[in-house]
Amino acid sequence: MTYDVGALRAEIPALLSGVAHFDGPGGTQTPARVAGAIAEALTGPLSIRGSLTPGEANAENLVQGFRRAVADLVGGHPSGVVFGRSATQLTYDVARALAKDWAPGDEVVVSRLDHDANIRPWLQAAEQAGARVRWADFDPGTGELPPSAVGGLLTERTRLVAVTAASNLIGTVPDVAGIAHLVHRHPRALLHVDGVHYAAHAFVDLARLGADFFVCSPYKFLGPHHGVLTASPRLLERLRPDKLLPSTDTVPERFELGTLPYELLAGTIAAIDVLAGLAGGTAGGRRDRLRTAFAAIERHEGALRERLEAGLAELPGVTLRSRAAERTPTLLLTFDGRKAADASVFLAGRGVHAPAGSFYALEASRHLGLGDTGGLRVGLSPYNDEDDVDRLLEGLAAFLRS
Repeated sequence: MTYDVGALRAEIPALLSGVAHFDGPGGTQTPARVAGAIAEALTGPLSIRGSLTPGEANAENLVQGFRRAVADLVGGHPSGVVFGRSATQLTYDVARALAKDWAPGDEVVVSRLDHDANIRPWLQAAEQAGARVRWADFDPGTGELPPSAVGGLLTERTRLVAVTAASNLIGTVPDVAGIAHLVHRHPRALLHVDGVHYAAHAFVDLARLGADFFVCSPYKFLGPHHGVLTASPRLLERLRPDKLLPSTDTVPERFELGTLPYELLAGTIAAIDVLAGLAGGTAGGRRDRLRTAFAAIERHEGALRERLEAGLAELPGVTLRSRAAERTPTLLLTFDGRKAADASVFLAGRGVHAPAGSFYALEASRHLGLGDTGGLRVGLSPYNDEDDVDRLLEGLAAFLRS
């Protein structure tokens, strides 16, 4: 199929501003269809879920449609899809629920490659339970986190391993399936995967990844601001989160506190449908169309990344920190004798948005020797085009001359 980036760009009103956006890892720009779905949900009859009135039926249909759409996106089961206000909140919730069964001497493994949302909740839960924390280090020279870096830390006391499916700072895509194979050799160990950055760039296959828990955030892939957790319904049945007495105890509702924001669910359904629509006229169900669409997205973003990296290689004093063999189109740059924050300000003045920082991947930034400052992050999204890349390169060249 031919990837029509122009058609996608035409659906996104924010791009009419003329700004070239390289801030997708922090949140993508929103198609009009997504905003329209949110508005339609809010302005139509809407009530607490049920079947008696049109408002109740609309709410129920949105909830069930949301669960089906997310299940199609990740290859999960609708009854294992949990809504949350953010991936951070959902990870904290799972950590608290799991830690109820941890004991002193149990062990938790976390990775320095991860966003802090997949580190701090586990550290704090482990501290409260008296469990030991073990750290998996990535190679700062290559950006790689091989399965052996995790496997060497596993013991019979391992209860939880937390790892990212893709680094939001340097783009590294670890071999999660290989890590899962090692983790599941230990019967009581579970694998929690942060897929927030990964799900924006790759076709998610939970069965292949081997994740017990997988979190992602629709606002990273054209949708509204909230988080989603997916797991097998059978696993969720084992967890007993704190909840109100009269609220349902069924799965997945027992993890969702209070009335859901139905309009956000509508927006998420629409965002996933937009992604599936990038497959063009491909026949088949939504899951099949998403597979085709993400293959096209990866080719498009991969070509742009090659163009960008070739241009960066021509610029003096620029160091590319994103070096893993498998990585998303997310580049972290530093500059000899210049601050990344200054580069970001300079680019913004030229209508190019590439933010600077460590982006909550604090441990990764420190492990790279960049302290808490990080670097300039250039994150490609499905709607970026060659003109965007060329404007960025021209802006960086002008910054280095200034």
